[in-house]
Amino acid sequence: MTNYARQERALLADLLLSEGPDAPTLCEGWTTRDLAAHLVVRERRPDASAGILIKPLASYGEKIRAARAGLPYGDLIEQLRNPPSWGLMTNPVVDPLANTVEFFIHHEDVRRAAPGWEPRTLTPDFEAAIWRNVKLISRASLRRIGIAAEIVPSGLPPITVGEDPQVKILGDAGELAVFFFGRQRAARVTVEGDPAVADRLRNAKLGV
Repeated sequence: MTNYARQERALLADLLLSEGPDAPTLCEGWTTRDLAAHLVVRERRPDASAGILIKPLASYGEKIRAARAGLPYGDLIEQLRNPPSWGLMTNPVVDPLANTVEFFIHHEDVRRAAPGWEPRTLTPDFEAAIWRNVKLISRASLRRIGIAAEIVPSGLPPITVGEDPQVKILGDAGELAVFFFGRQRAARVTVEGDPAVADRLRNAKLGV
């Protein structure tokens, strides 16, 4: 079975290296160096990465991330490319669950910040792996903002969140991942239904 987390990690590391440390990303205010430092800290400093979810710890986490970003860029990418084998986020059990979509999204953050990008063609198995994760985050996001919707991934079973869907959201699983992880403007997704609800959805804060 393909380890898509490992695959996306390697592709992202290659892309970060080729783009250099100062290229833009879809993460507001972050260059490629900043993004690489975030990913390294997430895996190697769980005390600092807790700030992603626990807001009072955010300033502490940002201080650690900024310090890591000061490393030579090549060293930073090597740390990203070769994570701890038995880290909390990188051990063989957790890695596919925690990192497949994480690295897919950040790979796209770099790809889609450059002009002329096009969606990648993903294998059906990879699409299915992404969709398993997107189902969870989409349900949580839609319930949080109070929108009922039917989500229809190409070639995969749809889901309905809430009663009497106000909109239908259609796209490939990878595009739905980009959409529901808060990059709506960069996702090739179609939203059908109530225009006001669709507009609110496209401007909502989605994802974690």
